[in-house]
Amino acid sequence: MRVPINAPLLGRRELSAAAAVLKEGALTSAGSAGGRRVQELEKAAASFTGSKYAVVVNSGTAALQAGLLALGVKQGDEVLLPSFTFVATANAVATVGAKPVFVDIGRGYAMDPADLEAKITRRSRAAIPVHLYGGMAPMGEIKRIARKSGLAVLEDAAQALGSALDGRHAGTIGDAGCYSLYPAKVLTSGEGGIVVTGSKRIRDRLRMIRNHGMVRGNDTRMPGMNLRMPEVGAAIAVEQFKRLPGFLSKRRRNAGALAALLKGSGVLTPSERPGERANWYLYTIEARGRGRLMGRLNAAGYGAAAYYPVPVHRMPYYKDGTSLPATERAAGRVLSLPIHPGVTRRDLEGMARIIRGAAR
Repeated sequence: MRVPINAPLLGRRELSAAAAVLKEGALTSAGSAGGRRVQELEKAAASFTGSKYAVVVNSGTAALQAGLLALGVKQGDEVLLPSFTFVATANAVATVGAKPVFVDIGRGYAMDPADLEAKITRRSRAAIPVHLYGGMAPMGEIKRIARKSGLAVLEDAAQALGSALDGRHAGTIGDAGCYSLYPAKVLTSGEGGIVVTGSKRIRDRLRMIRNHGMVRGNDTRMPGMNLRMPEVGAAIAVEQFKRLPGFLSKRRRNAGALAALLKGSGVLTPSERPGERANWYLYTIEARGRGRLMGRLNAAGYGAAAYYPVPVHRMPYYKDGTSLPATERAAGRVLSLPIHPGVTRRDLEGMARIIRGAAR
């Protein structure tokens, strides 16, 4: 695709950082605190997000798994989460032995607090609000419900590094929050994940889980897990964090330009809720005839994509007859457009012309 939906932005700084690790030969560390670059990355993540602690792992899925284990989720517990998300959110719940309970969505494709509250049972142990496409879930309402019901809150901020609500970063509002450093995200280490928390106890449990797959003195365990990130990946991500404010600024500029170009086009365009500052990981519209529109955009070289056409509760492994009307409606209409820093004004204008033409 001439203009991919997302692409890593790597340069001389990242190359030099990776080369330095290779020259030194210290590629990883089995110590509880991790290697030098891992520790530098954790400091950078904590500083950027305003979190007290950060623990680096080897993928966004591993971050969710470790976060659930550190919060004490175990076999037989129920974890409430939206179905309108990447399947890894549900898989992380299943792999720690808990049962995913799917919640419908409201504004911004985020967890609907009313449906969350309605589905809490005596087995409910945690909730995972997902900040989809870089937009923020309604964390105030979710936290209020969680406190009343005794639920832990683990934020899936895999797509929302740099997003904020009322001045607080995505991932720092619940008990813990998880980010992904996959190449398609706003910042990359190649493969990687980060868990942030304000609790030293949770931080210490996360470190134990990362290195040993278990927490001492507790039945919370996945024996044999190794969630450590190699030093090369951490070194790359440290440099990426230095460039992240610039990346986010360009995404915001592109989102604003595309919003203006699509005004009056007949498609539903995204907007920020009061107090929200999105990272604009993806610019997601809703359109009837999505398949035809996506085909036209792809044929012209634009990597428009549907995330996610099959919600998790409709996938064979998880299918249980649950009905989620808002989720199912969105799954049939959403279309995400590229607005990453490599997208030019000319690209934005080209996409807008195709979308306006399709709406006629």
